[in-house]
Amino acid sequence: MRHGKKFNHLGRQTAHRKAMLANMACSLIEHKRINTTVAKAKALKQFVEPMITKSKSDTTHNRRIVMAKLRQKDVVTELFRDVAVKIGDRPGGYTRIIKLGNRLGDNADMAMIELVDYNEIYNAGKVEKKTTRRSRRGGSKPAAAPVETKATNEEEE
Repeated sequence: MRHGKKFNHLGRQTAHRKAMLANMACSLIEHKRINTTVAKAKALKQFVEPMITKSKSDTTHNRRIVMAKLRQKDVVTELFRDVAVKIGDRPGGYTRIIKLGNRLGDNADMAMIELVDYNEIYNAGKVEKKTTRRSRRGGSKPAAAPVETKATNEEEE
């Protein structure tokens, strides 16, 4: 039975799992993308996204909470200084998981997890969306422009 199993334990004891996720999160923040298995990438996404949200407001309390999880001072500094500035206006969804195929040795499903705002290839074609939208009620449609045909052009000559 799976009572009370709300997250993937990854086949590890609690201390090993927490240390592994902290190290993977530090690598992700430092290098902006890492390759790992799909299961670890999904667990890492749940681990790192709340910390990125906390880094948006740079307070001593939030720094201490993130430091207790990550355990590397230089990575926490980079998270609050560089990453938080770049993702400041994003309301969530800071990471992206891209499946890569299977590993040669043991045929494990591999994936690349990356910080969304640091991928220039995906973000190059994106156009900024308008922040306003028209209401569907009460608005009138703009009038269609008159269409010129050859018949009208010949009559004018």
